[in-house]
Order: sequence, then structure tokens, then C-alpha cells
Amino acid sequence: MRGLSLLGAVLLLLGLLAFVVPIPHKEDHSLKIGDAQIGVQTAHSEKLPTGVAAILLVAGIVTLAIGIRHNG
Repeated sequence: MRGLSLLGAVLLLLGLLAFVVPIPHKEDHSLKIGDAQIGVQTAHSEKLPTGVAAILLVAGIVTLAIGIRHNG
């Protein structure tokens, strides 16, 4: 059950990071007319929704607790 404890620790870490670390993504807005192309590329950094971060955090705690209980 060591894998379950590891999975719980990873989920817990991801849940904590989701509250503070923004995820960058880029969008390409372009218009192509014949051989010419006009475009704008925008970059955004957004955090995961609080609900998703909370679910990751709780799932990590529960999975880690189950893994520790089965190992002990």
C-alpha cells in the first residue's frame, strides 16, 4: 500500500499548490484571408477554481490516511 500513500501525498501537494500557483495558457486569435494572416496571441495566468483545489486537498488527505492506516 506504499503506492496509495504516495498518491495521497501527491494529491495533497497538488491541492496545496492549486491554491497559490497560477497555470499559464496562451490563446491565438487570428484571421486568415487568402495568403495573409493577421493575428494576436494573448497569454493568461489563472488559478484553478477553489472548489477543485479543495477537492484535491481533501482527496489527498483521505488517500494518505487510508494508505498510512493500511501500512501500519
